[in-house]
Amino acid sequence: MGRRLAAAVHVQHPTSREWIVLEPGDEPGDDLAAEITNPDAWEDDEPSPDPEEAEPDDEAQPFGFTGPPPQPEAEAAPETEPAQPTPRRRRKTADPDA
Repeated sequence: MGRRLAAAVHVQHPTSREWIVLEPGDEPGDDLAAEITNPDAWEDDEPSPDPEEAEPDDEAQPFGFTGPPPQPEAEAAPETEPAQPTPRRRRKTADPDA
């Protein structure tokens, strides 16, 4: 028995190059399954627990996020540099012919 899709996928047939839409629950053949590279498109092999029996996951991430939630950065005091004196410019010498 082949693997089942958990999401609809658009895949190009490897020999005819025709675009095919596969629906959730479909079990594509080995040639089409090799073209589906997204692991999230496939159903889990193990049965999922009933929603009533499942314990809530306190560390569940919002959809699309896989890492830990960002922590607010502590505000550091701005580093103050000593004030540098502005460089003096040379004055133009007076034109003696004027």
